[in-house]
Amino acid sequence: MSLGDEHGLEQWLAAISGAAVIPMLLYGNIALLLPLYTATMILLAILFLFRLPELTVVHYRLGWIVLGLVYLPFLFSHLMLLRLLPEGRQWIFMTLIVIMSCDSFAYFVGRRFGQRKLYPAVSPNKTVEGGLGGLFGSVLAMMVVKFTFLPALGVVDGVFIALLLGVLGQLGDLFESLLKRACQVKDSGNIIPGHGGMLDRLDSLLFTFPVVYYLARYCYGG
Repeated sequence: MSLGDEHGLEQWLAAISGAAVIPMLLYGNIALLLPLYTATMILLAILFLFRLPELTVVHYRLGWIVLGLVYLPFLFSHLMLLRLLPEGRQWIFMTLIVIMSCDSFAYFVGRRFGQRKLYPAVSPNKTVEGGLGGLFGSVLAMMVVKFTFLPALGVVDGVFIALLLGVLGQLGDLFESLLKRACQVKDSGNIIPGHGGMLDRLDSLLFTFPVVYYLARYCYGG
């Protein structure tokens, strides 16, 4: 998902600013986020103003850069916030196990029983049956988690959270597919041979870590 060498400087600026969000959250410097993003937006505006591409694509190219500046750092930074909670490690492992189970069940159930397309315009290989299988896998994994290392969850709460994460994880996957279709690429990168880019591995977690963080902090005394 590259905008090419023409906007390499702008992309590096956005990447560095986005990466700076993580240590700011880790060391409690949240107040610095506003000046960081304010300065980044002003610099991006100036760079586009004086490194002028074709006028009709300015909003399109700037929009992609700003999306990356917000989409990845702000969503994925909740992993750091979650880890800082008293039982953050357990909640992180819960999220990983539930999402991996959802992905695995969705894949195998979809391959074996899938007939009705879920959203062919965005992801032609996903099926309704696979999606339902993923939700079943989420609940099954949550029950294992609940009775092993997260006893604070009740059974009803566990089922609800599992279904919520299963739905959000699949929506995150679909949103990533939407971005790739818009860019006309198969994978978000090639850093993992045979598995696409990092975003292809993390897309489901981008939507689920924020929800788990707020649940753990405000509903379960984190």
